Amino acid sequence: MKVTLIAHTPNPEQVVAAAARLCYSDSHIDTLLEGMTPEKSRDFVRKLAAMGHESPTEHVSFTFGIEGVSRSLLAQITRHRIASYSVQSQRYVRLDQFEYVTPTEVEQDEEGAEAFRQAMEQAGEEYRRIAALLKDGHIRRLTAQGMDEKTAARQAEKLAIEDARFVLPNACTTKMIVTMNARSLANFFRHRCCNRAQWEIRALAEEMLRLVSQVAPALFENCGPACYKGPCPEGRMTCGKAAEMREKYAALHREAEEWES
Repeated sequence: MKVTLIAHTPNPEQVVAAAARLCYSDSHIDTLLEGMTPEKSRDFVRKLAAMGHESPTEHVSFTFGIEGVSRSLLAQITRHRIASYSVQSQRYVRLDQFEYVTPTEVEQDEEGAEAFRQAMEQAGEEYRRIAALLKDGHIRRLTAQGMDEKTAARQAEKLAIEDARFVLPNACTTKMIVTMNARSLANFFRHRCCNRAQWEIRALAEEMLRLVSQVAPALFENCGPACYKGPCPEGRMTCGKAAEMREKYAALHREAEEWES
């Protein structure tokens, strides 16, 4: 997995503070940023958090480049609907030698790991075989309809991999660009940093939180699993490790502040 923060709203804490300031004062738009130093902006952001006023945080967004994650993760992350996603297409990108994610528990089991590797190889073989068969069939059909061979081959390739992709496994890796505003990110972290979240998306959420905390520490200092700043909401399904999780995310935020300074 590789996660990169490739863009974000400039001066995110200042933007959030300015938006909130407008709500509570008679300031004009052209004077909102007057005297809004980084220190004052952070104080304002912290006051907003204490008040539970979250809507101003929707004015700043963060864009991530994510690669080396599974299609299984893709199915999970896109359930967070207040976000924008651009994903490498299996319709247009041929994956003859696809890479895949191996779960840690599988890696640690010698026989399971070997069986998993064989399953991935077999899926790749079937993908290539089906794509070749479909492509040949499409070329014959398209040329019979009067299309020139070069154009027929190009269209047949797309049609073939569009259907052959159905045999590719959830473990197959993908790449994506994801953009979320800060409020959506806080919600994402609350659910996906939880110890009960699936391991791969939990690792992604933790790295995303680490990256945004380095550029806007006050804005995200309360972010993490729900138990980080409150009681565990999982009831009888709790992992029972709230104290450990609080320390873990407190350390993450301390590191972010040290990184910035």
